[in-house]
Amino acid sequence: MDIKTVGVACDHAGFPLKQFVIQYLEEHKLPYKDFGCNSDLSCDYPDYAHPLADAICKEEVYPAIAICGSGEGMIMTLNKHQGVRAGLAWNRDVAELMRQHNDANVLVMPGRFVDNKTAEKIMDAFFKATFEGGRHERRVKKIAIEE
Repeated sequence: MDIKTVGVACDHAGFPLKQFVIQYLEEHKLPYKDFGCNSDLSCDYPDYAHPLADAICKEEVYPAIAICGSGEGMIMTLNKHQGVRAGLAWNRDVAELMRQHNDANVLVMPGRFVDNKTAEKIMDAFFKATFEGGRHERRVKKIAIEE
């Protein structure tokens, strides 16, 4: 994966895991931009998902990581944006396949269900995997809705 600047966003339920994600990125010397949130106080995930998605679409960040309690709120919000292909990963294999087959540009993790050790394996797989193209490219091109 050709990493530019990794975008990172979460809500309150994802905040503890986001802190670990930032530590991981710093240890791996990967540049990142933090879109918030910045505490475990209750907040609304769309307030952080939309700015992250906009940055992906404007090619200001690539790839990105988003976290909320189940991952579902973030993924639903992110995938409303035409240039975003967010995938929810709870293990290494899913993270690898969503890059290889779906060219995912956002890794979403469920903060309440993924521990730091598992998150590290997920991020390792996501960052190392590459899009296979071929038959998968044809499918990925069919995702966007023409307006």
